[in-house]
Amino acid sequence: MAMFLTEEWIQSFQDKLNTDSQYAEIAKNWEGDVFLTVNPGGTLKEPVAVYFDLWHGKCRQAFYVEDGFNKEAAFMLEGDYDDYLRILKGELHPMQAILTRKLNVQGNMGLLMRNVPTVLDFLRCAQEVTDIPD
Repeated sequence: MAMFLTEEWIQSFQDKLNTDSQYAEIAKNWEGDVFLTVNPGGTLKEPVAVYFDLWHGKCRQAFYVEDGFNKEAAFMLEGDYDDYLRILKGELHPMQAILTRKLNVQGNMGLLMRNVPTVLDFLRCAQEVTDIPD
């Protein structure tokens, strides 16, 4: 387990996505990269962005997004640190977070809604590698 948003967490999450047979099966048709932007809150004092290159049940790349990185992602998610933690703890369903705009999404919403199982299994993998602070 790794603390959310650390380098170790990013690597652990990527490794989990690349070795989890359930995720590989559920996400086998997924083609799309994702930016997660996490706004300050709790112990997080500055915004953080993480990029995931997801392709057919694998994560080809995962890294912090540095200033000046200007690649458009298929999906751009933005939310507050505390809401991301609530999602990771299972206190807030990710689809509810999207529908109530606690998590803002840019991208093809139709595609996202047709792939809810992929989204939920992506989250399961994140939950299984994340040590969530109290």
